[in-house]
Order: sequence, then C-alpha cells, then structure tokens
Amino acid sequence: MPKMLSLGRELERPIAAGHPWVYRDALPRHTLETGEWVRVEAGRAMAHGLYDAEGAIAVRLFSRLLEPDRDWFSARVQEATLLRAGLQQAGTDAYRLIYGEGDGLPGIVVDRYGRQAVLKVYSQGVRTALPQILKALTTALDLRGVSERGETGLESRYGQLPPPELTVNENGLRLLANLHEGQKTGLFLDQRDNRATVRRIAGGLDVLNLFSYNGGFSVAALAGGATRVLSVDLAAPALRDAERTVALNGFGDEQHETLTADVFDYLAGDAAHGYGLVVCDPPSLAHAKRSRHAALRAYRRLNVGALKRVSPGGMLATSSCTAQVSPEAFRQVVAEATAEAGVRAQIVHEAGHPLDHPVPANFPEGRYLKFLVLRVLEQV
Repeated sequence: MPKMLSLGRELERPIAAGHPWVYRDALPRHTLETGEWVRVEAGRAMAHGLYDAEGAIAVRLFSRLLEPDRDWFSARVQEATLLRAGLQQAGTDAYRLIYGEGDGLPGIVVDRYGRQAVLKVYSQGVRTALPQILKALTTALDLRGVSERGETGLESRYGQLPPPELTVNENGLRLLANLHEGQKTGLFLDQRDNRATVRRIAGGLDVLNLFSYNGGFSVAALAGGATRVLSVDLAAPALRDAERTVALNGFGDEQHETLTADVFDYLAGDAAHGYGLVVCDPPSLAHAKRSRHAALRAYRRLNVGALKRVSPGGMLATSSCTAQVSPEAFRQVVAEATAEAGVRAQIVHEAGHPLDHPVPANFPEGRYLKFLVLRVLEQV
C-alpha cells in the first residue's frame, strides 16, 4: 500500500482536473523517500504519484484511481503509440514517442529514431516506473535498443546501443542524428511541422537560417526550392553536420553556405544583404521564472535584428522554446520588435506543438513551443 499525504483543500480542484504536479511547499511533514509511491488527497480529490526529495516538484502524479500497475503502464504506452501511428505510416521514423506529462507519464521522455529509442528522466523519483515503461515499450514496438541519455552520454536500458550516427526520415527528407552527443536526444523533433512550413514558403527565396544547429530548417528550405541558404551557428561541429545533411539530400555546395558566429553578434553587424526568408530558432533563453524578463529582452533584440535582415515583402519565421514565455508574451515581444525595426508586418501563420508533443488540457505548463511566420512589408 502506498503512503498517504493529506493536502490542503485549495489543491482539490487542480488534482481533480488532472494536474500532474504537487509542489514541495504544498506537502505536510512526512517520511517519504525518493521513488516511493504515494497517495495524495485534497478534499474529495485523490491521485497516486511518485515522490522525489529533490527539486521544486515533490510528487509527480500518474493516476487518479489506483496505484499504477503493469496493465496501467501498458495502456499508457499503447495510447502514446496509437497517437503517433500516422507519422510512422507516412514515412517519418523520428518523433517523440512519449512526452512525459502529455502522455500521462510525468518526468519521462522517450524519442524514437528508427528502431532505436532514447529516453531522458527528469526526476529521480520516477525511476521506480522505468522497468514497467520499458517492458511496455519493447512489447509494443520492434526496437533494437532503448538507451538513456545522461550527462555522460548513452547507457543501454534494453538491447543494443545505437551507432554513433543514424540517418532518419522526416517528411521525405533524410536527417543525420547523433544520439550520443547531439543536443536534446539527437534532433529537435518538436520542429518537424515547422520545418515543413518553411519548406512550403521557401520556394525561390534566399534564406538565412539563424541558430541553424545541424541544418534541419536549411534542408527543408532547399527542398522547398530555396535558391540559396546561409546557416549561422556558433557550433562548428553542428555546421559540419549541416553540410553533410545538405549533401545527403542531394543539394550542392553552391546552394548552401555556413558561417560560424554568435548570432547576437552577427545580427549586430551591418545588414548588407536582405533575405527573402529569415528563420530564427534560438535555444531556450530562460530556465526559471526569474529569468523571464531577461529572455523577453533577448527575444526582442533577436527579432529586431532578424527583421532588419528581411527584404521588403519577405518572411520571418521566428520561434521560442522558452517555457517561461507564454504564446501571448511572445507575440507581444515580436510586435514590439517590428516597431523597433521600423517595419510593418503581418502574422500569416502561427503554430505550437506537433502531434507527438501533446499538452494535457489542464496543464498549460506543458506548452513551451511557439512559432510565428511574419510577412514583412515596407518600412514605416
């Protein structure tokens, strides 16, 4: 039997609605240890979760009914795989297989790369659930291996470790993925749909890709008929991978150029050349609420610089993956950037998470990705 914690009545509504977190300052005195199952009660609401002694989130909640067992975990994994079935059928074999709280398995993320899967654990407490999740995954899917990505690299949890580099398929394109050393678990899978959008609008345009990493947006633009792409990133190894990915998809050196530079410094220089499409996809600029205002200032600075690089009538595709910045705040800071850059702009497209990154209806904290496409008109 799990231990029980009685919480304040003010938590009855969020727990009843399915919010998956209980913060540490909401807990009474207790003797719980990391990884223990606990039943929390608040008024008439009840849920079962796993306790973690570290961090602001003390309990991650899994089920509102009974303590999860093998059949419960199997059902969650089956739900997750069913949601992504269309991606696999359409020829995309790299996607987020389990999105933590979004798939009812808080604190655990699993990304699929062909027949390899890479997991990340965001709470030591939820490791108690890993054996049953791994069993459900390897039963439901024909995987060669499941590895855990940690600070020191990959460690096998099932089957074979992946090779140093894999080639995966995304919407008809081939992408190189380094699962051992690449950012995230290898690729930024959450931008798949947005890369497809860039592909649709890039035809006949000169493209500037800022924070290009290993060239996902660059290859998408070239596949869409871009005349030329310049990829800018501070990481020289990522740019080398971008060059290889461009070649892997049949595009030549004359169509793609790379520049190793700090994007902020690059944008501070003279805008000697205008582009028909500028893509700006920076990494997260805040990891805590106290950094939110600094992140907003940085987004404004970035977008002012990016807008000044867009030719009249061209497009800016700009993104934010900072969870502390809401969609409304991001739209506002981009609007302020258009005023500062002295241009008139129209939002012609807006997007958030792709299908494989579902957000629970009662968990707005789970949404982090924002993506806007602006048509940039004459100066005002």
